[in-house]
Formats: sequence, structure tokens, C-alpha cells
Amino acid sequence: MFATYLIGLREGLEATLVVSILVAFLVKSQRRDRLPQVWAGVALAVVLSVLFGWLIEYTSTSLLARSEDRELFEAITSVAAVVFVTWMIFWMRKAARTIAGELRGKLTEALAVGSLAVAGMAFLAVIREGLETALIFYSAAQGAAGDSGPLLALVGGIVTAIVLGVLLYASALRINLSKFFTWTGALLVLVAAGILKYGVHDFQEAGVLPGLGDLAFDITGVLDPTTWYAALLAGMFNVTPAPTVLETIAWIGYAVPVLVLFLRPTRRTAPGATTAKPSAPAPAAASAPPTTTTVTERGADTGAEAEAEAASAPQRA
Repeated sequence: MFATYLIGLREGLEATLVVSILVAFLVKSQRRDRLPQVWAGVALAVVLSVLFGWLIEYTSTSLLARSEDRELFEAITSVAAVVFVTWMIFWMRKAARTIAGELRGKLTEALAVGSLAVAGMAFLAVIREGLETALIFYSAAQGAAGDSGPLLALVGGIVTAIVLGVLLYASALRINLSKFFTWTGALLVLVAAGILKYGVHDFQEAGVLPGLGDLAFDITGVLDPTTWYAALLAGMFNVTPAPTVLETIAWIGYAVPVLVLFLRPTRRTAPGATTAKPSAPAPAAASAPPTTTTVTERGADTGAEAEAEAASAPQRA
């Protein structure tokens, strides 16, 4: 259940930050009359995301009659979920610094077009997170058939994210989102490795991949599947005591290189730092007005916007 809670928390907070940036921009721009369109777009995105999740579950349980077809469908959705998770964590790491400015620019253009454009912009900003959440949740919850625990954990993560987002917007709470996205990103890499292992197992059960009976190792004597800690490892990262060879290769082959790439610091050189020539310092009086303007503008930022723009700190050396 921790895995699905983490998915809800991470995806929910990303969506909440996006919405808070849009709302803050409208409030500061004296365009509160457009807030209903934003909420309409968000509501539509949430409804379609829920319908998408239901459609995936309905396809697996009702439309596919043969067990081999269901296993193949679950394997494909697992691989797709891994692709989405990997893209999501690296995209957020790269785009966090500029996402607030880009959203404000797009919303400015939407305001010039009309109400439908504003609602559509809010819808597109949220629907991506919603569809990702539905797909990743379905893949991560495969090992808990008939149990409502993963769904409750997902809802709990989303509710937690909404509460955090509201507090950030109100500047009542400050969170180091750089560390938050780094730690949750690293944990999601391990969750994705477990999802990929699910996918490989489903491919083997569907007869697409061989080696279903070839175990890499069997440590059931040490890691008893009936114990709570074994269930915790299996539920979080799909670490099991008797995996097949291909499952083990997939888990390690994904988790190790992706973690290394994700946690590796990226050096950034300031533009013109190595080529700029020394110049005479500007007079203090001349630089005063821009400094005052900048401080005033940044003082108007909400906590959510400032935190969102700071979330790219893992890229620093």
C-alpha cells in the first residue's frame, strides 16, 4: 500500500502545484472571474482520469476472457507504466525551474482567447498527471487483487497532496520540494523496477517470454513470504524470495542504472561565465530601480510558486 500512497502523493502534489500556480496568477492579475473556468477544467480532468482507470480495470476483468490475454494486457500496461514513471521523474527534474513561468505564459495567452481556452489550459495541465496516476496505480496494485487497501492508500496520498498544496498556496507551510522530489523520485524508481518485474512475470505467464520455472534464487527460508516484512517488501518494490532469472535481471537492470542517472548531480555553468570579459561595475544608483522591482515582484509570489521553481535543485553540482 505504501507504493500506491507514494504514487498518489507524488502525482497529486505535482497536479496541486500546477493548479495553485494557475490560481495564484489569476488572483494577482485581478482575473478572479476566470477561476470557475480553471476549476471546471480541473474537474473534467479528474473525471476523465477516473474513467480511464475504470476502463483499464474493466478491460482486464471483463473484456478479456482468456487468462493469457489478461496476463498479456497486464504486462503491456506494466511496461507502459514504467515508461511513464521514468519520463515523469526526469521531466520534473529538468522542468521544475521553468514550469511556473511557462504556465503563466500559457494562461496569459488563454485569457486573451476566452473562457474555453482557460478551461482547456487547466484541463491539459492536470489531465497528464491524472492519466499517469491511473495507469501507474493499476500496474502497482496488481499484486493486491480483490483488496481495497491500495485504492484507499492512493486516495490517502492524493488527499495528503491536496492538503500540502493548500498550505503551500497559503504560505502556511514551507517544504523543501527539491529534497521531496529527489527522495520520492528515488523511491518511485524502485517502485517502477517492481512494476517492470510484474510485467516480465506476466509476459512469462502469457507465454511471450520463457523461463517461468527458472528461479534465480530461493531464499524463502530467510525471507518467509508470510511475514509482515516480506509482505512489505513485496508490496512496495515487488521484492520476492523466489524470483525468476528474467525477473531479477529486469529489476536490477532497470533500478541500478536509472537510480544512478537520476541521483547523479548535473553541473550547470552560468551563461557567459567562461567567456564574459571583465567590465566596470555599474553605478549603485543605476542598479537600484531594477533591484527594487525584482524584490517587489518576487514578494508577490505564493509559497507554492516559489517552491515549485526551486524543485530543480537536484541538478546543481
